[in-house]
Amino acid sequence: MENMSKSFILWLGLIIANIASAQNSGENKSGTTEMKQYFFVMLTTGPNRSQDSVTATRIQEGHMKNIRHLADLGKLVIAGPFGDDSAWKGFFIFDCKSTEEIDGYLKSDPAITSGRLLYQVHPWWTAKNCLFK
Repeated sequence: MENMSKSFILWLGLIIANIASAQNSGENKSGTTEMKQYFFVMLTTGPNRSQDSVTATRIQEGHMKNIRHLADLGKLVIAGPFGDDSAWKGFFIFDCKSTEEIDGYLKSDPAITSGRLLYQVHPWWTAKNCLFK
């Protein structure tokens, strides 16, 4: 798990460096970069993954519907699964005002309410208007 954590941090660092290199639009008139807070949500394996295949499929369909809904609202900026079979299942980046707001949105997700996924919310900063609006 430690190697996976280091790999993820390296991967995230590369993304941030790539964003930072294209941030001219995030500079204000004084030439300094304006920062904006987003929220990074790590989705991990939940304690209840014993559903039959029909129920698991229904939960996943609801999970994807919720993702589309949050994206349509402009709250969910990025979402995606990891491509391996680790305890890390995926992540979200939200454009919201607080962790409480995010908690409300996540508690409407069938994958979370069923116990298939757990989540952790972390404030995350990047330059305003970088790749996100």
